[in-house]
Amino acid sequence: MQFTINGETRTVEPDIRASLLDVLREHVGLTGTKKGCDHGQCGACTVLVNGRRINSCLTLAVMHQDDDILTIEGLGSADNLHPMQAAFVKHDGYQCGYCTPGQICSAVGMLDEVSKGWPSHVTDKLDSVSLSGDEISERMSGNLCRCAAYPNIVDAISEVSGLAPAKKEAADA
Repeated sequence: MQFTINGETRTVEPDIRASLLDVLREHVGLTGTKKGCDHGQCGACTVLVNGRRINSCLTLAVMHQDDDILTIEGLGSADNLHPMQAAFVKHDGYQCGYCTPGQICSAVGMLDEVSKGWPSHVTDKLDSVSLSGDEISERMSGNLCRCAAYPNIVDAISEVSGLAPAKKEAADA
């Protein structure tokens, strides 16, 4: 089977029942995408498929042979960070780092959804989608962080989106 992953054509021969996550990690060697719960509940396995974020543990790889798959490795490199990666570093949005690849891929996909005007559960006006801290939190609710870096993650996403990150309280300074 051939896949387009991070702009490169890859040929692999996985079991037809293999998840996209398992193909990425075990057959292609891209281990940035993490296996967390393996049930689609934590978001650690989030990748972008044709620009849309999905839980790669919940989809069969064979369903994505003609799709454009983007993983954390395809977003940027140590020498050339994606703006979202740089913001996560700047705002300490990574803590232990296990969920970070899924968080970053989800954040990139989420900002694209907002730019297309797609509302969320907390969107006030369906004809005018604007980003706020509550909007970011709602849209990122499928990505869990056991370290509780949520305020830092919201700040990182806010910076990349052009929103001013939340001001730190005087006690935090």
